[in-house]
Amino acid sequence: MSDTGPVLFFDSGLGGLTVLREARYLLPYEQFLYVADDAAFPIGRWQETELKARLLTLFDDLIARHAPKAVVIACNTAFTLAGEALREAHPGLPFVGTVPAIKPAAERTSSGLISVLATPGTVRRTYTKSLIDSFAGKCHVRLVGSDALAELAERHLRGDRVADEELLAEISDCFLEQDGLRTDIVVLACTHYPFLANRFRKIAPWPVDWLDPAEAIARQLVRVLGEGAATQPSQGPDRAVFTSNPKEAALIRLLAGFGLALV
Repeated sequence: MSDTGPVLFFDSGLGGLTVLREARYLLPYEQFLYVADDAAFPIGRWQETELKARLLTLFDDLIARHAPKAVVIACNTAFTLAGEALREAHPGLPFVGTVPAIKPAAERTSSGLISVLATPGTVRRTYTKSLIDSFAGKCHVRLVGSDALAELAERHLRGDRVADEELLAEISDCFLEQDGLRTDIVVLACTHYPFLANRFRKIAPWPVDWLDPAEAIARQLVRVLGEGAATQPSQGPDRAVFTSNPKEAALIRLLAGFGLALV
């Protein structure tokens, strides 16, 4: 692990900013590089073989170019598909992954009815089903795959209008009533979704705990860095790289609000 390189955050779009925001609180002196593969967005619709090959090739280039001290894959779809292969391809480089927060949901639920709101790719993944088998065997877990929610979150974050009806159509299947009990926890299994959590609370048919994994991921990054965490302010601004090479003024302003300079 390099002591001088940045911590590289990866997502398909803007969702990983929810994790970077939490990491900043815990690691104020660390240098961050945010990489968005927006040219492939939304990656939840890709065929697995092609997406995995793309991720492996992209990370080969990113790691060679930026020599990060650690990598945070702030994307459930990418990590559940390619996380193991990336660790094998880059031994010695710490990878912090993002997986659906099924274990903490199973520990917190009172009703035993949990929903996992995710991309179609994460819903299909064997990794997700193995988490349910391992940690939520006594719960009823409903997997809800949304085709459009990540894109709606991006629109919302960029200031575009997103109607309540559009959001409700994507989340309504999360709410189950069974034997006098109701769903009481919804796992937000895509880092884009926490940007919409306040909207979800307003339109939900009843109150639930919307489980955001960002803080837990940031704490894991702290543990992984250990004594290698920066103790002095970094030189220069934190940077953001988008694979489509956009130059929109609105995006530049949005990223600046997260302390990132688009390069």
